[in-house]
Amino acid sequence: MGRAGISDLDDRGRDAAHYGPPRASSAGWRGLSGCQGIGLAVAVLAAGVLLRLRPDAVAPLLVAAGAAAFLTVSAWKVLLVMVSAAPDGRRIEHADDLPSYTVLVPLHDEAEIVDQLVDRLARIDYPAARLQGLLVLEPQDDATLAAAMAARRPPWLEVVVAPPGRPQTKPRALNCALSRVTGELLTVYDAEDEPDPLQLREAAARFADDGGGRLACLQAPLRIRRRHGAGASPFVDRQFAAEYASLFETALPGLARLGLPFPLGGTSNHFRADALREVGGWDPFNVTEDADLGFRLWTHGWRLGVLGRPTWETPPGDLSDWLPQRTRWLKGYMQTWGVHTRRPWRLGARGAFALLMTVGVGIVSASVNGPSLAWVVATVLVAAMAGLPPATPALALGVLVLGAVSAWLSCAIGARRAGVPYGPVDMITAPAYWALQSLAAFHAGWRLVIEPFAWDKTRHRCDTALPATTPATTALDETAPNRLSAAHAAAPQSVA
Repeated sequence: MGRAGISDLDDRGRDAAHYGPPRASSAGWRGLSGCQGIGLAVAVLAAGVLLRLRPDAVAPLLVAAGAAAFLTVSAWKVLLVMVSAAPDGRRIEHADDLPSYTVLVPLHDEAEIVDQLVDRLARIDYPAARLQGLLVLEPQDDATLAAAMAARRPPWLEVVVAPPGRPQTKPRALNCALSRVTGELLTVYDAEDEPDPLQLREAAARFADDGGGRLACLQAPLRIRRRHGAGASPFVDRQFAAEYASLFETALPGLARLGLPFPLGGTSNHFRADALREVGGWDPFNVTEDADLGFRLWTHGWRLGVLGRPTWETPPGDLSDWLPQRTRWLKGYMQTWGVHTRRPWRLGARGAFALLMTVGVGIVSASVNGPSLAWVVATVLVAAMAGLPPATPALALGVLVLGAVSAWLSCAIGARRAGVPYGPVDMITAPAYWALQSLAAFHAGWRLVIEPFAWDKTRHRCDTALPATTPATTALDETAPNRLSAAHAAAPQSVA
């Protein structure tokens, strides 16, 4: 049986194949580079020699190295807080010669919130004649396609379907759509997003003010609003909101102020379309394609910046939703670390330092948070049962306390800027949330081995109740010729 409304992106499959980084710069290649192999061999050899000649020095050396690393990271977090100053977002562009803009929204299993998404996109304050919007769907996702067809979309918002292929990931869908992009500027939103209506105008103004022409991407801050009803998890939601506030209100603005690259957020990044094409688009094999892309732009001589006008999101939900999402993020961080340490000289000293202090520290801190907390709790409990004061090394305890204080400071300042709650109870319970990240980190390491390209989809739910729409199956057939591009409607295909 034929079905109208299959996108002409299928006709552009060959064009889409041109996007994505070369094999040596992609997570799709899982081997070690010569540089990585030599580094690993040297590290193993040095450890073996030390164990052989001075086994008594191993433990003190590890403690000293760990303490130095913790102190360095803590000082770095404080520095980012001090130098960060988020843009106020008031500088917006009202000129009549605004550049053309494309909005890409990849969707998969999102039928539940399509109406909410379309309503929010329709509020974007930008000349409709200069807007192109593409809802990018997967070919087998009938429910989301039907919901998208039934939605009351603005004239500039089209529905397109990516051609079948592997891996079935968000970055692959974006690469397929990139062959169709007509805008000079381009932004990516997720299904659950609610962007500030003036965000595109602010980004256009910032790009216009870039005298050097090397500003490739602007990251808008992502802010978490509290969820009500099904899926709400007060503890995880509040900690997740504070974590986002720390990242998008202090860390990224600080890195931007210092002129360093950083891992992009998965949404609300605004690009020069020509810069994006120059670097090959997104890596379809990297499950945090955003983190990889920020550093890949840097290796090609482009700069990154931040915006002031935010995008609001809802938190992932309870632990059953949070854990798969965090596992995917950490797996993608591991992929990104592996890719960009193959030829670290391409990043330069400053870029390599930024990679270490963002991606590298993110992986290590997530891995050690749980064991560190378990060590402290075990030490205290054993001492209490024996009726003795805890025999905790002062240096180790002091380093852990300083690390916690720097994290609390970053969260508190970020939460204040973002307007999200973060009080004493949140600070006291934060270590439990940090410890949960170790569970995700260990799971991510295992999944990297057995399922490196599997995409753990996060379920998104409506924020508010929406009015019922026309039955999707009826709307699909009735509206296809009017709601899709001419090429899309004219090229029906049979589906299984």
